[in-house]
Amino acid sequence: MTFVLDASVSACWAFADEDHPVADVAFSSIQTEEAVVPALWWFEIRNILIVNERRGRIHGRDTDLFLRALAQFRIRIDREPEQADVLRMARAQGLSVYDAAYLELAYREKLPLATLDRRMVEAARVMGVQLVEKGG
Repeated sequence: MTFVLDASVSACWAFADEDHPVADVAFSSIQTEEAVVPALWWFEIRNILIVNERRGRIHGRDTDLFLRALAQFRIRIDREPEQADVLRMARAQGLSVYDAAYLELAYREKLPLATLDRRMVEAARVMGVQLVEKGG
């Protein structure tokens, strides 16, 4: 099943010391299915990796390997969010505009959202957006 992939989930895949059931389900799904991301995901995932390089948590060559591996998956970048809906969701749910972009995408495309962010999970439930969860 196609799903919206949050940077928190994809970042979890990059670090050997991180493990989460939702990230595992999403990783299994992306092996054969498409993930959809807002355009900001491209920047977010790279920023997470660079910050963690600076902290000594990941080496630059591992960042490069991870990004090459990530490029092998079917990840569709959505570049046309509904601006008014993103702002409305950010305001109503107390989210950053960045997080609201993921929620708006899942809501608009009627797709489940894969996220590890507690506030996004709560907002998705309020909005009636399905979540990628352990056990399917």
